Amino acid sequence: MSTPEDDGITPVTANQLARVRSSGLWASGKEVSSDAAAVGEALFATLSGSVERQVLSTELQELVTQVQQVAVIGFPRITANDGVKLSAHTIKLKGDEPRPVVIVPAGWTPFGWVLFEYLYLRLALRGYHVLAYTPRGIGQTFPVPGGGYVDSPFTSGGTVDVAGPSDWADGSTVIDYAQQHFDPSRVAFLGESYGSGISQLVAALDPAGRVDAVVALSTWGDLAEALLGNDTRHLAAVETLVAFTGGPEDRKFDPATRQLLDDFREGRNLEDVRAWALERSPRSYTEETNGRGVPTFYSNTWHETLFPVNGALATFEALTVPKRLNLWIGDHAAPEGTGLTVPGPNVPVDEALAWLDHHVLGVEGEVPGWEPVKSQVMFEPAVRETSASWADVTKKTERLYLAGGNGGQDGTLGASPAAGWKASFTTGRLTEATAVDDLLTTGQQEWKGNPKTYATGKFDRRYLATWTSAAGARRVRGIPRVRLTLTPAAESATLVAYLFDLAPDGTARIITHEPHTLTGAEPGKAVDVSWNLQAAAYDIAADHKVLLVVNAKDKLYSDANPDLATLSVGSTTGTEAHLDLPLG
Repeated sequence: MSTPEDDGITPVTANQLARVRSSGLWASGKEVSSDAAAVGEALFATLSGSVERQVLSTELQELVTQVQQVAVIGFPRITANDGVKLSAHTIKLKGDEPRPVVIVPAGWTPFGWVLFEYLYLRLALRGYHVLAYTPRGIGQTFPVPGGGYVDSPFTSGGTVDVAGPSDWADGSTVIDYAQQHFDPSRVAFLGESYGSGISQLVAALDPAGRVDAVVALSTWGDLAEALLGNDTRHLAAVETLVAFTGGPEDRKFDPATRQLLDDFREGRNLEDVRAWALERSPRSYTEETNGRGVPTFYSNTWHETLFPVNGALATFEALTVPKRLNLWIGDHAAPEGTGLTVPGPNVPVDEALAWLDHHVLGVEGEVPGWEPVKSQVMFEPAVRETSASWADVTKKTERLYLAGGNGGQDGTLGASPAAGWKASFTTGRLTEATAVDDLLTTGQQEWKGNPKTYATGKFDRRYLATWTSAAGARRVRGIPRVRLTLTPAAESATLVAYLFDLAPDGTARIITHEPHTLTGAEPGKAVDVSWNLQAAAYDIAADHKVLLVVNAKDKLYSDANPDLATLSVGSTTGTEAHLDLPLG
C-alpha cells in the first residue's frame, strides 16, 4: 500500500481542512500553517500528475475534476527581460469564447503561488483564465550536501526586488505571456499582501496600460510609512518578512538590498531607505492609476502589524477610480487567508470575487449598490457599517485633555484643559501594555473571536503613564491623535501610545496604538509632540472608560531611548496635552 512517504505528499483530510478554517493561515509570526501549505501542495501534485494516488478530500477532488473538464492546466517558467525564470501556473479555459485572465502574483511566503491553488480553481469555474506566478526571489530554497542549493517548483529565480522596477517589468512580461497564451478579452490582477502591492504597481506602470482591474487583499499603500512611520523603524515586521522569503538572506537579496536592510536595522541612512521605499509604494503612483481609471478593490485590517492601515487608507482616498474598501477585524491575511486556501464560507473573499466579476466579467449582481467603504466594528463581527468615503467615517471629534493624577502617573482624560503637570517613567523595559503578544497570530485570534484581554493592574507604572476618562458610551470611528509635551533624555526619544477600552473589572481590550520617535532634540528640553494613532472602529459601552497608556518601548519597534533613562511627559499652557477621539 502507498504511504505519504512514497511521494512526499500528505493526503488532505476533512479534519485538516477544518483546522485551516478554524485556525487560519498563520502557525506563528514566522511560519505559514503546515496544514494550509499541505493543501496547496496536494492540489498541485494532483493537477500536475506527479502523484498517482488520491491525496485530496472528496470535496477538493470534485473541484479538481470540474476544472479539468473545462480547462487545460500548465506549469510554465516565464523568462523575464533579464533572463530570470519565474515559476508560474496556468489554467486555460477550453473553447473559443473570449475570456478574461486573472493574473495572481504570489504573496511573500516560502510557498510562492502554490499556497492559493484553491483560489485559482475557484476563479476558473467563475469563467476566468488564470495565470499565477511567484515574484522573483521568493520561495523555498534548500541547501544540498556538498554545497549549493535546490529550489522548490514554486520558487522563482533571481533575488527579491521588494516590489521594485524589476517586479514591475516582470508583471508586464507576465501580461505579455498571458496575451500570447490566452488571448484574453480583459486583464485583471488579484493579489494578497506582497502580491497586492505588485498588482497595483503593475496596473499603474505597465507601459501599455493593459490592466483593467485590481483586487488588493491585505494590501499596502505606503511602504515608507510601513517601514518608518513616525520615524520609528518597524523592526519586527521586517524581520518577519525576511524570514518568509524561503531561504538565507545572502541568497535571497542582492548586495544593494542587503545594504539597505542593514542600514534599516542599524538606523543608518534612513532617508535613503525612505526614498527606496517610496519608489515601491502604490501611493506614489495614484495619479497614474487615476489617469488609467483602473477599478481598485482594497481589503485591510484594523490591527495590521506588517502594513499598518493608515497608509492604505491614505492611498485609497487618493484614488478617484471606481473603488471599494473593506476593513476587517484582526491582522494581516486573517480575514481572507482561509478563503484563498480551503473551501468554506469566507465573506472577505466572496465580496472581492463579486466585485471582480462585476468589473471584469460584467456581472451586475449587488456591486453597483455598494458604498465605497464598509467597515467591520471591533470586536463585533456581525456589525458592518458603510460610508461614501473614508473621510465620512468620522462625524465629529471629542477632545479629551490629559491631566496629572497621583504624582502625575495615573491621570485623567477630561473636557477641560490642564497644564503644569508632569509624569515621568523609565525607558528600556517592555510592559504589559503592548500592541500584540505575537505578530500575525494575535490578530488572527481577534478575527476568530478571541481578542486579547489585558489585566491593567499589571501595568507597571515605573515604565509607563496612564490617563482614564469617565465612563460613557462612545463610537470610535477614524484616526485618533495624541498631543503631549515631552522632555527627552537624549537627542532622540521613542514613545508608544495605546488606546484601550477599560471595563469596570479592570480588564481592557486594545482599540489602537502607534509609536512616535522624536529626533534632533535637545536633552532635557521640553518639546511638544503629536502623532496619529492607527485608524479604528470600536464601540465603547456606557459603563466602560477610555484608557490612554504611554510607554517607551514595544517589541514591534525600534527604541531610540537610552536604556533606563527617565522620560517625562506633561502639558504646557497654550498647547495642553490632549487626545482627539474621532467619533461616528
